[in-house]
Amino acid sequence: MDISAALEAILFAAGESVPLARLSLVLDTDETELSQIAAELAERYEREERGLRILRLDDKLQMCSAPDYAPYVIKTLEQRKPPMLSQSALETLAVVAYFQPVTRAYIDRVRGVDSSYTVSSLLERGLIEISGRLEAPGRPAIFRTTDVFLRTMGVSELSQLPPLPDLTGSEGVEKLQKAIDELQNAAGDDQLRISEVTEPAKEA
Repeated sequence: MDISAALEAILFAAGESVPLARLSLVLDTDETELSQIAAELAERYEREERGLRILRLDDKLQMCSAPDYAPYVIKTLEQRKPPMLSQSALETLAVVAYFQPVTRAYIDRVRGVDSSYTVSSLLERGLIEISGRLEAPGRPAIFRTTDVFLRTMGVSELSQLPPLPDLTGSEGVEKLQKAIDELQNAAGDDQLRISEVTEPAKEA
């Protein structure tokens, strides 16, 4: 069996990130070897300027379209480019990313304001997800970031995120946005931008 071809077929069919552990089990291959095969396949895609890319997201792999062809994909699928994250959304996302797993009450306490709508918006965009329930009255949801978040930031794991600035003032948020921009520019074109993450539909 051609493991490279099998990996390519699985990632294409999955349409989302797949844990390396599961791929290793299915393909009966060591995770280290499989990671190397994936890296070589990803390098070949870039070298041959193919329309697909393979991304490493923490302990998962995902196939996606090459950013160069995003305008054509969007136009074909009739997708509108959504707006950038608001200051409140960026603050909330930062709290989840740097202190996860967290509850909404914790987010509210750090930000000093109610974050209900912002949390819902980030959930709809797929940047955060519910990872469980706290064993406390009301069993509040616990939130963490997703693979979409890693792609958006242009990193493979959370440890690669820039240092968290003080978010108590507007300057802190501006510094965070600047750090994110620098991180995405350094990562090249193989990741999503915040503006490419689906915007949740507005209620009528």
